[in-house]
Order: sequence, then structure tokens, then C-alpha cells
Amino acid sequence: MKNVKQFIRAVISLSILIGVWWAIAASGRFEPSLLPSPWKVWQGMFEMIKDGTLWTHVWISLGRFFAGYLAAAVSGIVLGLIFGWYKKVWAFVDPIVQVLRPVSPIAWFPFIILWFGIGNAPAVVIIFTAAFYPILLSTVAGVNRVDALYLKVAANFGIRQPQLLYKIILPAAFPMIMNGLHMAIGSAWVFLVAGEMVGAQSGLGYLIIDSRNALRSDLVLAGIIFIGISGYFIDRLVRLIERIIEKQWGILSEGGRT
Repeated sequence: MKNVKQFIRAVISLSILIGVWWAIAASGRFEPSLLPSPWKVWQGMFEMIKDGTLWTHVWISLGRFFAGYLAAAVSGIVLGLIFGWYKKVWAFVDPIVQVLRPVSPIAWFPFIILWFGIGNAPAVVIIFTAAFYPILLSTVAGVNRVDALYLKVAANFGIRQPQLLYKIILPAAFPMIMNGLHMAIGSAWVFLVAGEMVGAQSGLGYLIIDSRNALRSDLVLAGIIFIGISGYFIDRLVRLIERIIEKQWGILSEGGRT
């Protein structure tokens, strides 16, 4: 019943948004080349779906995203567990992270091109850079917040390193780690599109730039829509994995569900 209500709300919200968009486009305030109607965008979208162009760009962007995101997740969680546990080491690493973290991945793009060349590698590196810091910092924070009672129980049962990290610390820090993973999705997906706009010859970001150069604003909006849809489904996928892991580990989630 809850899912049905959420679906109805989503349909109503999207219908209102499309209605407002249609009304503005029909008002004549903007030229059709500047703001195409929803029907025009749908026609352009169907055109790209029919010839396979859209799916090609979507799958290329998703492949780049998951390559960079998974690499950032694995390295960020592993290093976060280590740095969170060995606080003296983190005291030296933290200033470096705090200096590098605010730097936009796009600012590194000239060096990334020089180091990794043209192709998939620069986009993957940008995604990695955008996703790594939120995951690392959330993991470190999660380890620091682990209840000392868990550690005492582990000591009583004779659990030592490295089993302590992945049997006790990792499940206890899991909610904070997931917060970092969710934040990383947004930043990594945004910078993927930005990276593809700058130096790629394929992907959703390139599709938008190429459509703009061809004066096809309908295809530009179609690309934007699919960027939003793809980002939404990526977030849903991560939440599904989160729930599966929570059930495996018996972690109590928000609202009292497991």
C-alpha cells in the first residue's frame, strides 16, 4: 500500500511538472528552439531510441560510472577502516585529505588528460576522484562512532585483527558508510557528465554537447532527462543492495525495519 501511494505521488508530481513545462512552451514566451515542448522532446527521444543512439550513450556512461564508483567504494571503505582504526595515522593523513577534498575533479582535468590520454580513462578517474572522498570520510567517521561495548565483547571472545575490522567494525560502521556511498553517487554522476562534456566522444554528457552544437535543443533536453532517470535508478540500485546487506547482518534501519 505504501509503494502504491508513493507511485501515485510520483505520477502526480511529474504530471504537474510536465503540465507547467507544456504551458510555458505553449505561451510563446520562448522560441521553440530555446524551449521545445514535451511532445517535441518525446519525438526526439523516440528518434534516438529507435536508431539506438540513446542506448549506446547510456550504456557507455553507466560503464564508466560503475568502473570509477566501484573502485572508489572499495578503496574508500578499505582505507577508511584502516585510518579510522589507526587514529595516529589518520592524524597525519587528514590534513592532506582536507586540502584535496574541496578541489573540483574538473580542476584536475588538464593533468588527467596528460596522464591518462583521451578515452574512457579520464572519465573514470574523474568519477573516482568525485566519489572517493565522501566514502573515505564517512567510513572514518563510522569507525570512530563504533560503540566501545562491541569492542569489549569482541575482546572477550578473542577476536583480533584483521577479523575485528570486517566482523565487528565494518557492520557497526555500515550505516555511516552507506551515507557516504549515497552522497558519492550524486557527486560522481554529476562529474561524469561534466567530464564527458569536456573530453569524451561518447556518453550522455557528449550527447548534450553534440546536440547543442547541432542546434537540437529537443535532444539536449532528452539527454538531460535520461541523466536524471539514470541517476535515480543507480540510487535505487544502491539502496536495494543496502537493504540486502542490512538483512544479512541484522542491522535495524530507519523506521524500525530490518
